[in-house]
Amino acid sequence: MRESKSGVQAAGENNGAASSESVADILESHLDGVIREWLARVEKESDLMSIHLDFEERTGHLPQLLRDVIRRLRLDDDSQAPISEAAAHHGDLRSKQGYTVAMAVEESRLLQVSIFSTLHRSQKHLEFDKVLPAVVTIADEVDAQLKQQMLRFMAADDAKAEKTAKAARTAKLAPA
Repeated sequence: MRESKSGVQAAGENNGAASSESVADILESHLDGVIREWLARVEKESDLMSIHLDFEERTGHLPQLLRDVIRRLRLDDDSQAPISEAAAHHGDLRSKQGYTVAMAVEESRLLQVSIFSTLHRSQKHLEFDKVLPAVVTIADEVDAQLKQQMLRFMAADDAKAEKTAKAARTAKLAPA
């Protein structure tokens, strides 16, 4: 058997010692581990921990966001990726919880790091020639989810600004 410098079997070779799995299969089977790793990373970030949330409030969005990533990995190359409704909802939730844009971006970055760390630990089970395209797809999907979150953050900010402006206009019209 020929191995690459990284110790991963060359594409198309399999000596029967280890079966290869798709990136989507690895993520699906390690979903809880990705979430636990993400939480451990979040807990090291004082700015993220300044928002006091219980386990469910902090991690409850992750299973669906990760399932959206897995679904995206399983799409045909020609298929249009659906917009993640879970990401949009998560943006609304984090805005209401007092997160800043920077905090949401940091959470998203930590999710990518946790996903890629899981893949790295599972590399002996991965189809080597499929890893890099999958990494590109993962990064694209997580960034698309972050975009949906930021659109909701901006909409929430616009709504707050409009409410403030309306209150100011009403105050000006009130008799002194």
